[in-house]
Amino acid sequence: MIPKTYDIPQWKGEIYFWTATINHWQHLLWGDVYKDIIIESLEYLTNKQKIDVFGFVIMPNHIHTIWRPMELNGNETPQSSFLKYTAHEFKKKLLNLDRDKLELFQVDSMKKSYEFWQRDPMAIPLFRKEVAFQKLDYTHYNPLAEHWQLSTDPCEYKYSSARYYECNEKSFPFLKDLREEF
Repeated sequence: MIPKTYDIPQWKGEIYFWTATINHWQHLLWGDVYKDIIIESLEYLTNKQKIDVFGFVIMPNHIHTIWRPMELNGNETPQSSFLKYTAHEFKKKLLNLDRDKLELFQVDSMKKSYEFWQRDPMAIPLFRKEVAFQKLDYTHYNPLAEHWQLSTDPCEYKYSSARYYECNEKSFPFLKDLREEF
């Protein structure tokens, strides 16, 4: 049998501002246990050299990342691997911690019983330095938005790359410096 070959993906090596939203905008990510799942996935994919992560923030119902997908993870994009892994882990945690909340993510599908992420995450290629740093600032200031009020200073919010850029503190070893890319 001849192995299946893949064309070089269009996304490979490009830096993107990428947003993924929890299904129905539910606030699944309030709890740190769910945010930690996202951190674990970013760290794993970075260690496997599937992605480079330059910035991120984890909000109660969505995430923003600035990242560069590098290569397929098996037969799927790193973005798909990220969404699949985190969904699987969310389900496991909810089965153990909050079965009632798990029911909020049930779907009527032959392929799956639960859907944690909305379909079609937003991806914006970052070709220009000005746009890349505007998106990085947006990412870091998201927790300060009036409707969230998760912190009063970007560096105070734990689940963000702001401390790396603003305070020179590398709390997340997988982060790469966006300033070195432009």
